[in-house]
Amino acid sequence: MSLETPLHKAQGLGSAHSGVGHFWKQRVSAVALVPLVLWFAISVLGLVGAPLAAVLTFLFNPVNAVLMATFLLIGLYHMTLGLQEVILDYVPHQGLKLTLIIAVYSFAFLVAAASLFSLLRIVGT
Repeated sequence: MSLETPLHKAQGLGSAHSGVGHFWKQRVSAVALVPLVLWFAISVLGLVGAPLAAVLTFLFNPVNAVLMATFLLIGLYHMTLGLQEVILDYVPHQGLKLTLIIAVYSFAFLVAAASLFSLLRIVGT
């Protein structure tokens, strides 16, 4: 028999003690992506059919390069948070959960590294 009231037992962050933090990280990254996705969509639509030199010139602009890097990094971070949540909720086997989460984070890291390397190569030329 516990001396805690039902309200005291219900307060807190849930059984994992980290759910609220994950929730807010997803929401903040989603809000940050809204203007970045709008910028990206408008930029891509403006570059449809443009020659490669125009695309490289667009990315050579420091403002566009920083916005592109920010879009990539925040988008990949948001993706990893979402996929982690799906894996934790729907994959029943603990070993498979760990393997899939490591795979998601590895994939995101490799995409981020390749994208930033490519962007830096474009800006550096």
